Amino acid sequence: MKQLFGLLLLSALSFTTVTAQTAIAPAAKGVVYGTKIAEKKVVNTTDFDGKLKGETPVKMQLKGTVTSVCEKRGCWANVDLGNGKTVFVKMKDYAFFLPMDIKGKQVLLSGEAYEETTSVDELRHYAEDAKKSKEEIEAIKEPVKKNRFTAAGITVLD
Repeated sequence: MKQLFGLLLLSALSFTTVTAQTAIAPAAKGVVYGTKIAEKKVVNTTDFDGKLKGETPVKMQLKGTVTSVCEKRGCWANVDLGNGKTVFVKMKDYAFFLPMDIKGKQVLLSGEAYEETTSVDELRHYAEDAKKSKEEIEAIKEPVKKNRFTAAGITVLD
């Protein structure tokens, strides 16, 4: 009986520790998610398309404003780079997540950009994550070629 109680207590403490470690800091100026990055050679919007090499990832830094974030876990975001350019951002190896309050914040991204054709199933999955209506989800009928970014680090600028 003592062994069973000890095992239950150890399990509860382990769960509490894991839960505490996964808390996501609120978005505020200077907060870093993932790898800390020094700002250098940020690619501007007009040069962005010229730097992409199809599906081959290209290391770069970008600045933009977060327009949406996965409402389930913060595992992806859409970032408006300005001048009509948007990039879909995922976190490298799911090493970190973003808080819901990062929407509307300007951020510095460091990682790899590439182009990718996103399947209908994946687009619908993201639409569900973004809590789109059933009608909006069912209206997705064709794959879409998108600019994507795998972020190693994201710093909140404002």
